[in-house]
Amino acid sequence: MSVPADREPAVELARSWRGPWSRADPAAALAMARHIAADLRDGLAGTGVRAAARSVRRLLDADGVGLADLSGIPVWAGTQPAGDAAEILVRQVLHAETRAGRPPLMALPLHVQDELAGVLLVHGNARRALVKEAAALIVESLQRGRLEASAEQAAQAELRALRAEISPHFVYNALTVIASLVRSEPDRARDLMLDFADYIRYSLARHGEYTTVADEFHAIETYLALQRAVLGERLRVQVRVAPEVLAVALPYLVLQPLVENAVRHGIEPHVGPGLVQVRGEAEGNDCVISVEDDGVGMDPALAEGILAGRAASDGVQDGPTKVGLANVDRRLRTVYGPWYGLVAETAVGAGTRVVVRIPRFQPGVMP
Repeated sequence: MSVPADREPAVELARSWRGPWSRADPAAALAMARHIAADLRDGLAGTGVRAAARSVRRLLDADGVGLADLSGIPVWAGTQPAGDAAEILVRQVLHAETRAGRPPLMALPLHVQDELAGVLLVHGNARRALVKEAAALIVESLQRGRLEASAEQAAQAELRALRAEISPHFVYNALTVIASLVRSEPDRARDLMLDFADYIRYSLARHGEYTTVADEFHAIETYLALQRAVLGERLRVQVRVAPEVLAVALPYLVLQPLVENAVRHGIEPHVGPGLVQVRGEAEGNDCVISVEDDGVGMDPALAEGILAGRAASDGVQDGPTKVGLANVDRRLRTVYGPWYGLVAETAVGAGTRVVVRIPRFQPGVMP
């Protein structure tokens, strides 16, 4: 059920309602509309349905308001109609998906994204036009809740995708190197196997949504130790992190994809030895982490496309970690706001530097 842009339900309710409470404080009608949206965030089966029904009843100045999901069992606020008239109307609406009844008892279908989601029941002499606007407001609130739930599911799916982006080529090479050292350098082989186990555990284990800079740097160090064993003298590494940022909380699997990108798409295609530098430090109230390589670099326009998720296949630059960069950037902006995220500085033949800036303290972000 769509609502024209020039006729938002909350605004229409504030304009249309002529009850004494509205005249005393018209802004309160808009505030109540906002509360209805919050109460219906979890849908018509959520815990806020009764509170939403109370708010709708006050907006309509009705004797009673009921909200029913597809089960057909309404949650009421105020006076319920006598007998089984309400149940009959609910069944009619769920069957025909059209409005049923007339004052003093009306039932309206609630369509969300062209699908029937439930029924609005109004008991009393409320104006039909206003009841219609109330139904539109409820539909918009339910649709918003679905979109928020979809966004959360998408974020979780992206995190699962990052966990699955361990390169089979890297795993094969790491295990091959470890196997080659078992007899000649057993102590080193043992240390590398422990690093490999740590890397796999951190990448694949079920973690919370957030971790700490210390844990991310530990995962980076184990990954780089394995890559140094694979690439030998071709890879040099510098990792420096200031103690004051070790406890900073950040989304899980943010830094590891950046380091993997530096090695796989910066150093591996590069002729001769390469350097990967990872730094973490405090700048005022922010934590700034940079991952820099002196490898092959890339066209700045390509880097922009990668961060925007528009990267096209282009041989060596393509790969799972490319997707990981857009994933990380999107997750950072979702958690901290559009002014945060990744910044990439690069040019062909000049290496790449990716900078992460996050607040050192952010409400709700805890490991």
